[in-house]
Amino acid sequence: MSKNENKGPKKKSKKYILISIASVFLFLFIWWLYTDVFKAVPANALPSPIKVISTFFIKFVETKPEGATMLQHIFSSLQTTLTGYAIGVAVGVPLGICMGWFDKFDMFVRPIFDLLRPIPGIAWIPVMIVFFGIGLMSKAMVIFMTALIACVVNSYSGTKQTLNVHLWVGRTFGASNLEMLFRIAIPSAMPLILTGLRVALAASWSALVAAELLASNRGLGFMIQQCRVIGRPDVIIAGMITIGGVGALLTYLLKLLEKLLLKGRKNI
Repeated sequence: MSKNENKGPKKKSKKYILISIASVFLFLFIWWLYTDVFKAVPANALPSPIKVISTFFIKFVETKPEGATMLQHIFSSLQTTLTGYAIGVAVGVPLGICMGWFDKFDMFVRPIFDLLRPIPGIAWIPVMIVFFGIGLMSKAMVIFMTALIACVVNSYSGTKQTLNVHLWVGRTFGASNLEMLFRIAIPSAMPLILTGLRVALAASWSALVAAELLASNRGLGFMIQQCRVIGRPDVIIAGMITIGGVGALLTYLLKLLEKLLLKGRKNI
């Protein structure tokens, strides 16, 4: 491979980063013109980007107006999300694989799964409050139900897409049903399983905000809800930016894990 071919992807990557940075600054500039220069909307409806950015940094050291700093809210939200997400992955991935591999198990579980699948995570909030009260477990179980669906669907699809020729080779060499499951089906399903983990993480982070809006005393969703009541749009937007940033960081970390687990294979 020539040096020019090596430089190609790097140049594209740098160009993409520059364009992304430029688009962010353009958005902030238009926002600033709209609010500070033309004053098209009142400040209590849409604050300027300067106000939002200053509020964002101030919230890392101040607990006002809702009683906690930004880091405390982030830690609370991450604790809830990762607890429910971990349980959802631990249950959903094996369940999806078993449904995809064992036909009788699939016939037994599928009616219940098809009944639960269309129910959105937010609909579970009242049920979880009744069972677990307002605390970590009630929110974590809402996250669990959200993550479970994505993990099951992708693990099931990945297992079902195992190539028949690979199974035929396994049988030819005398592999048992379980050996073919662990040595052929699961490795070949791994790209889709990891895609399911990414989808489940994004869905879990979104469901967390909804859960904290209704059943929490700390967290990013709680902060947004409280500041909506007292009329602090600058804190609300700062919280929304934090939710997006933390969600993007979690997705990026999961992509790094995917690259480590799928070395030499193209990312899906």
